[in-house]
Amino acid sequence: MSLSQLVLSSGRSIELTELRMSSTYGGMLEGYPCKPINDMKVRGAQWQAESAFPSTPVHLALPSCEYPDQTAGPFGPVEVLPAVTCIGAFRSTAVAPELDPVLHRSALIVVWFQTGLDVPSGEDADPALCSLPWEELAQDYEL
Repeated sequence: MSLSQLVLSSGRSIELTELRMSSTYGGMLEGYPCKPINDMKVRGAQWQAESAFPSTPVHLALPSCEYPDQTAGPFGPVEVLPAVTCIGAFRSTAVAPELDPVLHRSALIVVWFQTGLDVPSGEDADPALCSLPWEELAQDYEL
């Protein structure tokens, strides 16, 4: 059973089968959101996805940042990532046309950042998700 379904800009339909959400800055006790902290957060999310799904390719959708205060602190200006870090497992039909569509599927793990707790679906999905180059990133597997 899928949690939601998306149609990519290429026309391919993909299903979200697992979703892990966490607070981007949860547990941050000191400092402020800045480029060095954000780089660690992004790398950490990608590492977490690669560790949780070692046999499936992982794609990082680069997040957009906000700069609410141009005053630079000791680590540079304030740079804020979206509040929710997401790791999603997606599947679709096989990429390779020669594979048996009954026996094969394709899979991809995606890491992205979003502002709210909404499960991505339909037209409301993040543009970074809808523009995934699935055929280049996903890996076929046998059921």
